[in-house]
Amino acid sequence: MPIARLDSRALISVTGEDAKLFLHNLLTQDVETLTEGELRFGALLSPPGRLLFDLFLLGQADGVLLDVATERRDALIQRLSMYRLRAKVQVADDDRPVFAAWPEVPAGFIPDPRTPLMGGRLYGEATADAAKADYDAHRLSVGLPDPTADAPQDKTYPIEADFDLLNGIDFQKGCFVGQETTSRMKRRGTIKNRMLPLDFDGPPPAFGAEVLKGELRAGEVLSGQDGSVMALLRVDRLDGDLTVDGRPVRLRKPAWMGEDVLPSSNA
Repeated sequence: MPIARLDSRALISVTGEDAKLFLHNLLTQDVETLTEGELRFGALLSPPGRLLFDLFLLGQADGVLLDVATERRDALIQRLSMYRLRAKVQVADDDRPVFAAWPEVPAGFIPDPRTPLMGGRLYGEATADAAKADYDAHRLSVGLPDPTADAPQDKTYPIEADFDLLNGIDFQKGCFVGQETTSRMKRRGTIKNRMLPLDFDGPPPAFGAEVLKGELRAGEVLSGQDGSVMALLRVDRLDGDLTVDGRPVRLRKPAWMGEDVLPSSNA
């Protein structure tokens, strides 16, 4: 079973008697009911409801451990400190490494909360026998976006990045930053774009390359590897033949995506 060290991810420790309530009022995920050793997926949004930080939350005896993009850790610490005010919390970086294993969950690892197809994660020391590129290849085969790579900061709504389908938003928890826009999109069904995988032959198109259905724009290419990329696609323009830079591409609906997410003609 492959195990990869994810140096692209880093940890933040949030401790103190107000730690869970503090995060609960900010994040898309329910933090108050998070138990010790439990892992959940969520995000911190901007007030207008766009993605700023994707993260995993691990319940601990003295608070919560946040698993975030390494390149955004300092910015998240700064933002949490800005929100802290008089809350009795301490926010600090944690130097333990992050590992992922797939497709099963080995001993000592915690199941990935997005889908069982992603195996598990571990915070601490482990022996890696695979590379980050292998992990990304598996993630693309499962059809999961990488929000850090695929969603430019403060440009993408979490539902467009499939957070609602990957257990990343608790719509029952009440208020969080950006909650009004997020809940309205889900309630009204006004979801025009979704991140979905595209398969093709050869090297990946450039990030931002246009996906066409005939002469109509159907979306844009995001990150990927040879043979497969994620793309942000209009859900009403997915039936029929799609191309990128004149090359045919094939839409692949992920196994974890519900039957009623896309129009029936596109499913």
